[in-house]
Amino acid sequence: MTSPASFRLGVDIGGTFTDVVLEGAGTQFSTKVLTTYAAPENAIIDGMGQVCAKAGITPGQITQIIHGTTLATNALIERRGAKTALITTEGFRDVIEMRTESRFEQYDLNLSLPEPLLPRQMRFTVAERVNSKGEVMIDLDLDEVRAVAERIREAGFESVAVGLIHSYLNPDHERVVRDVLAEVVPEVSVSLSSEVSPQMREYERFNTVVANAYIKPLMASYLGRLEDRLAQEGVTCRIFLMHSGGGIISIQNAADFPVRLVESGPAGGAVFAAHIAARYGLDKVLSFDMGGTTAKICLIKNQTPKTSRVFEVARTYRFKKGSGMPISIPVIDMVEIGAGGGSLAHVDAMRQIRVGPESAGSEPGPACYGRGGKRPAVTDADLVLGKLDPDNFAGGSIVLDAAASSSVLSDVIAATLDMDATEAAFGVAEVVDENMANAARVHAVENGEDLSEYTMIAFGGAAPLHAGRLCEKLGIERCLVPPGAGVGSAIGFLRAPFSFEANRSVYMKLSDFAPDVIKALLEELQREATGFVRTCDADAPINSEFKVYMRYTGQGWEIPIDLSEAQAMAPDAATFEARFEEEYAKLFGRTVAGMDIEITVWSVNATTPPEDVARNDAFDITGAADAQGTRRLFDPAQGAFQDASVVARGTMQTGQIAQGPAAIVEDETTIIVPASRDALRSSDGCIDVMTKPVTTGDAQ
Repeated sequence: MTSPASFRLGVDIGGTFTDVVLEGAGTQFSTKVLTTYAAPENAIIDGMGQVCAKAGITPGQITQIIHGTTLATNALIERRGAKTALITTEGFRDVIEMRTESRFEQYDLNLSLPEPLLPRQMRFTVAERVNSKGEVMIDLDLDEVRAVAERIREAGFESVAVGLIHSYLNPDHERVVRDVLAEVVPEVSVSLSSEVSPQMREYERFNTVVANAYIKPLMASYLGRLEDRLAQEGVTCRIFLMHSGGGIISIQNAADFPVRLVESGPAGGAVFAAHIAARYGLDKVLSFDMGGTTAKICLIKNQTPKTSRVFEVARTYRFKKGSGMPISIPVIDMVEIGAGGGSLAHVDAMRQIRVGPESAGSEPGPACYGRGGKRPAVTDADLVLGKLDPDNFAGGSIVLDAAASSSVLSDVIAATLDMDATEAAFGVAEVVDENMANAARVHAVENGEDLSEYTMIAFGGAAPLHAGRLCEKLGIERCLVPPGAGVGSAIGFLRAPFSFEANRSVYMKLSDFAPDVIKALLEELQREATGFVRTCDADAPINSEFKVYMRYTGQGWEIPIDLSEAQAMAPDAATFEARFEEEYAKLFGRTVAGMDIEITVWSVNATTPPEDVARNDAFDITGAADAQGTRRLFDPAQGAFQDASVVARGTMQTGQIAQGPAAIVEDETTIIVPASRDALRSSDGCIDVMTKPVTTGDAQ
């Protein structure tokens, strides 16, 4: 008897659209629906109904749901989390406000630091102290803890973050505080820094546990409502969440550690791009994900996204490093800027066009949506420049109002700068493209990379509209736009492994290298990480990836060093030193003789094996693709409108070429091929946009 087909659903809630993808029985169905802010689960139910209808199945036939969301990120940015208290060690009440005392803009005399997530009156202290070796210097006073718990109960706090000094080495005091809170205020939600982020550096650790506590009730409520709504629709399968490190965790783990959901949507996009890179055998890829609210750029080397263990949310000062809220969790390292289709444009006091970070979102959305938007967005500029078909936006589900776009561009931009609506749209598009190009350049320089050696992979609803121009600005010769690009992050969720990274700070110099201590620590972290993965899949094989963070003694920050399982389970000081010097020399061009080396953080990532990726088949170039007609399309490189051919992506056959300028249209996005480029349809359905002319040797 043939077993029933397995259907998996990927759902990505973005700032403007909610993307839904259904895969099963060798087919894929997708849709985009406007995000419903008041109740995000409504958009999921709507999208799920649409793709199930396309596939001819009922929701009850879905066997797995994987979900990623910007809700956690947005709650932190918009400061709309739970009423939260912090309990910390006496003398450290103001750590999250003092920050690291560094200035992210050295010469700005009027520099204003971001406000901490919790004001001072919401931060409480207890007299206790653990030293940097994990030894108790001052015992915890239970009566004092109960008194603090009573104040928290009387003030009506919904959530409590507990962050004590050096608790990453000795968490006993934090656990006692949790027990007292459970006794005095049993209804309150509690987050411990020793569980959320057991790493050194109190500012980052305290900020991370505060962020977790701040969004924990919100995310628990949302996930509970989502489970109930899906059950009402007949869904009986398990629900999993994408986490910021590029893997999948259970819904219960997500509810306990919601801070790990920050950047979960963009992480899915990076996994999607890495999957495409593996299919094409590309070792240097620039992932470009542009949606309705933000654009994300990520470097992918050897088919693996670059990762980090600290990143910033809600940068407030020109997207400068140091101006945001540091979150100390494993994360795919990417640059995120306020440059999406809904990003709003204005003219500043210097009579310069500025775009973002404020976004129109889905409510009201850009002016062309006809939902009350009064300010020009990037989508309005794209429409005026001919990049979009007003009658076939989002598969025809939204009819765009070109007159409204021209009107707001004229009123807000053109009237101020004495130009017409087309010039205003040109200015808005060039500013947003240059913002993204500059972010990519800076990210590449920070990582010592030359982008001219990279291939771009573009996805997200707005990325294919802007990728061609971005490649021109960055000197990138090739850009791949995969099938399903408009819902790329949701597809990425379906490609991600079950994984969880456990890490801990234990300081050790190589001169004091203790193999037995190291082996025991890494085995403990391996068990912890594997235990989380087992909550998702009890039977799957699990691989362990080992990493340590090392530096020369006296340096302020560490670099990540990968270890094989053999090196981790039989630790040797000479091997650790050799691996560190190898990676240090790659980054800085030299090593430092005569200095001791120290390890600060130990990490184990447990993950199910990645799925096998078949290489793309070779093919022959067969000729020109059939055009549906032409469209007036503005070419920013020429500064003028040109006649561009309009090609339906669904009708392009393998090996066919669409010569630029052209617009390759589909339901979820449009690929703009500049006059400097041609587009080739590959055997797997990717559209390969390359510098002219495309020749037989380009087919692969």
